[in-house]
Amino acid sequence: MRRLGRLGLRRRVTVAFASGALLVAAVLSAVTYELSRTYLLRQRESSATRQAFVNAGFVRDRLQQGQMDVAPILESLGTTEDSRSFVRVRGQWYATTVADAADVLPENVRAVVADGSAVSRMYETAAGPRFTIGVPIRAVDAHYFEVFSLDELERTLRILTSSLVAAAAVAVLAGAALGHRVSGRVLQPLDDVATAAAEISAGRLDTRLPTAEGELGVVATSFNAMVAALQQRIARDARFASDVSHELRSPLTTLSTSLSVLEARRDELTQPSRQALDLLRAEVGRFQTLVADLLEISRHDAELDDSVLSLISLDELVLHSIPRERLPDIALDLSAGPDRALVMGDKRRLQRVVRNLTDNADRHGGGTVRVGVVRDGDEVRLEVDDAGAGVAAAERDRIFERFARGLHARSGDDGGTGLGLSLVAEHARVHHGRVWIEDRPGGGARFIFALPAARE
Repeated sequence: MRRLGRLGLRRRVTVAFASGALLVAAVLSAVTYELSRTYLLRQRESSATRQAFVNAGFVRDRLQQGQMDVAPILESLGTTEDSRSFVRVRGQWYATTVADAADVLPENVRAVVADGSAVSRMYETAAGPRFTIGVPIRAVDAHYFEVFSLDELERTLRILTSSLVAAAAVAVLAGAALGHRVSGRVLQPLDDVATAAAEISAGRLDTRLPTAEGELGVVATSFNAMVAALQQRIARDARFASDVSHELRSPLTTLSTSLSVLEARRDELTQPSRQALDLLRAEVGRFQTLVADLLEISRHDAELDDSVLSLISLDELVLHSIPRERLPDIALDLSAGPDRALVMGDKRRLQRVVRNLTDNADRHGGGTVRVGVVRDGDEVRLEVDDAGAGVAAAERDRIFERFARGLHARSGDDGGTGLGLSLVAEHARVHHGRVWIEDRPGGGARFIFALPAARE
């Protein structure tokens, strides 16, 4: 049952049809074989019995007429190739063959006939199944026996068995083919639903199921209505986030300008006021980053493709994306070379990817220790290594979700906006690339952002 449960639904339906066909074919074959065997056996016994009694009567008539030479009588009997006759007259045995009656005729058959009763027996010998009939001839003190071979009947039954097995095999194959075809037609709507669900999960919210009739039509209509409601909800949320972000930009600009004015008069402030100003500047900067991230996310959700694609050397982009004051503390590995690190991408978004990955390493990974650009087959990889404790395997997919922040954020420290890595994942999708996490040799985590290499 467990192995069957591992099969797909279509295969299970096919196996069920094949199993049903096998069961029906096996029952019908067994019944057919048994009925045919019984009929053929009775027919053979009936014809053998008539022949034996006719031959016994012929022997009796000849012996009553005084013909004491038994051999010519046996030669004139109407026997067939698969039968042999034996006659015992006054203790003397005669046969149509040179075989000894004691070796051919069972003891119990001879004993019953010697007591004056006719008998028929079926038994097995080394040469095959045999059917023997014994008839007492009291008028002349003789016993007549005739042994019939059932080899021909056995051959017929073997042919019948082979035919039934072949028919059962054909029935099983036909059942499997019918099950495969029927399951394909029945499960096609489920395949359509699965395909549509996969496309929707990939972000194609305009996917709909084709209309149908009956129960399937209800399912398709309900599914399409659900997807439409989901699409409207996501679009409404995206518009809301975008509107809120836009509305926040003006007060943020005012706050930032006011902070610049206050910082120009920093020397006139008291020490507590300076500390408050520093805290306010940090929070306003974080707020600006959050608003910028929300605007970027809202553009992705609204599927507004404002990308400006160009041929970019990823190693040169890394050099221009990392602040100069940080370069001495980071090991740069640009082993791909300018000619082999070319990708087609949006420069602004790729610079954002570099900044987000390095900021994440600084906030949650103990600092960025290496940034590398390597060529791996048809991909160009951006690798960012940190000095932290690494990322557990169970968390490696979750941290690319929105607002999934690190442990420092949970404890109250500056954990960022929680949108940086989700934006990295969105940028990877837009550029037909991928992003994942590995363990860094020597400890820590390695974030890998891979893009298709540009064709030369």
